[in-house]
Amino acid sequence: QVQLVESGGGLVQPGGSLTLSCAASGNIFDIGTMAWYRQAPGKQRELVASITSGGRTNYADSVKGRSTISRNNAWNTVYLQMSSLKPEDTAVYSCKMILFNTPYASTEYWGQGTQVTVSS
Repeated sequence: QVQLVESGGGLVQPGGSLTLSCAASGNIFDIGTMAWYRQAPGKQRELVASITSGGRTNYADSVKGRSTISRNNAWNTVYLQMSSLKPEDTAVYSCKMILFNTPYASTEYWGQGTQVTVSS
């Protein structure tokens, strides 16, 4: 079985920083695109950032310049560094990975989500 476990969320003051981590474990042959999404109360889930297996990154306009997504393939882990945090960044952040269980078959997996609250 594959499991994604997130960590690093919490309460942060406006202007502060934090780093989220998401580690995959289980029967993993390879990992494709990794991504972070977030969902604020009363809003739809949105893509925050993604990174391909080749290292190509993509960011939502709302976090561009304030966030960095990175991955460590040896540890099956994706990170999201966020700085200059704003109250509107408050949301549940979830990671998503495209995992290959064999060379030819991939499945989408999601983490359980971690709460990020930006407040003074």
